[in-house]
Amino acid sequence: MILQQTIDLLKSKYANYIQNLTITDVRLGLFMTGIKLSDNSYGMSSTFPNIHMSCYKQDRDFGEYTPNRIAGLKVIDLLESDKQNGIVETLKVAALNAISSRFLHEQNYKIIPNADPIDLLDLNSGKTISIVGAFHSYIQKIAQTNSKMHVLELDENAIMEKDRKFFVPAEQYSTVLPYSHIVLITGLTLVNNTLDDLLKAIRPDAQIIVSGPSSSFIPDILFANGVNIIGSVKITNPEVMFKVVSEGGSGYHTFKYCAEKICIVNE
Repeated sequence: MILQQTIDLLKSKYANYIQNLTITDVRLGLFMTGIKLSDNSYGMSSTFPNIHMSCYKQDRDFGEYTPNRIAGLKVIDLLESDKQNGIVETLKVAALNAISSRFLHEQNYKIIPNADPIDLLDLNSGKTISIVGAFHSYIQKIAQTNSKMHVLELDENAIMEKDRKFFVPAEQYSTVLPYSHIVLITGLTLVNNTLDDLLKAIRPDAQIIVSGPSSSFIPDILFANGVNIIGSVKITNPEVMFKVVSEGGSGYHTFKYCAEKICIVNE
């Protein structure tokens, strides 16, 4: 899996550094999660909640990675944890993004500041473009071109009514991705572990973009799996970021107050 391979890569490249890191603070917001590590690095991720959390007394979880049991834990233990729930997956991605923020600009990656991936694409090519996730701004831009568009989404209501003609149920990804020339994928697929299957269904010559705050870690494994452009985030004001995610902020709120869009291009 891409997420696990990225964890393994960071552990091998920066083992001594990661061993000493602990989680200093966390903000698990409704839509976004922020994390601070003991080296004063910060990361964000889309929040993937524990939808089926049990309230039965005998099944209540008070262990690690539950409320009041996160700050102070070692990052390496989080990355190696086999505990499977939405909160742990969210924390792992946020931690990966925090660690990567220390090293991303030190490596020989092509990084374009203040850029959105869609601005790097030729949308007026008459090609078939598929979007995984309800990227409203992307849908609006592509709808104005001569390209054919599909929007894969779990919840049809997440798409504006006038754009539902483009809707394709997410589970039908294998019916449209093999015929798409450009595929834009939400970074949330990294958190909910669906990205690997999506990439397997995409035609070899397609242009693949993964975009969103969750996809802000070192890009090596994504590039090795055919991703051409990664839409990532550079946190510009960590304290405000914590405040924004705590108050129910979404990605677009962070871009207004505390973060900058960047693109990492696979050369």
